[in-house]
Amino acid sequence: MDSKPLKELALECGAHVCGIADLDLLQELPTIPENLLDGYTRAVSIGMAVPYGAFLTIDRAPTRLYMHHYRTVNDILDRIALKIAAAVESMGGKALAIPASEILDHKQLLGNISHKAVARVAGLGWQGKNLLLINPQYGSRLRLVTVLTDLNLDPDAPVKNRCGKCSKCADACPAGAIKNVTFADHPRSRDEALYFERCVNKLTRDFAEELGLGKPVCGVCIKVCPWSRPRRKSSGGNGEFGK
Repeated sequence: MDSKPLKELALECGAHVCGIADLDLLQELPTIPENLLDGYTRAVSIGMAVPYGAFLTIDRAPTRLYMHHYRTVNDILDRIALKIAAAVESMGGKALAIPASEILDHKQLLGNISHKAVARVAGLGWQGKNLLLINPQYGSRLRLVTVLTDLNLDPDAPVKNRCGKCSKCADACPAGAIKNVTFADHPRSRDEALYFERCVNKLTRDFAEELGLGKPVCGVCIKVCPWSRPRRKSSGGNGEFGK
């Protein structure tokens, strides 16, 4: 089934990119609850970039101004996801919008599903050394949301990792948590790429609690990623990704 109408709707609503993931490629992905994907075959992955100016307020720690932009983009994505879900249902399909930013497992920092894993399979970018999705147009500035569906939408194809020998995110990480590991597609586990406990402690204790941000965010590795710098938008909306 042609996914173009749903993608166009997402862009009209304010999203910057949209792609379709084949859930057969994500059967081993942990979800909360474990049976979250039962009855669904595709996922609509939607991304919206946090403006680069918000990252210019960050030095070695996130700021309240950055946090404002972070929350605002997440709110917009949740509204877009609801509109996409309604459109899917009007097309005769089943749909479930997954919140853009909701932590259910605070120890592992997990939500219902990994939006970045879905976006990677949907062809919106590759998983960087910081484990964030990196899009060729917006770098790792994209916030993401997912809509599950049983419509037989034409899926998009994953893209190749382009991080190469770059180590800027690892060099800048205030927690020293990024191992600078190179992988062709994605790591077998988070521990392969990150000293995860260091990351969690920095985000939850130093940033969320001591800085009073109330949410485990950082943004340092996003700011220094060369792909995150603003660039002219490709013609045709998503360029070669998420067509």
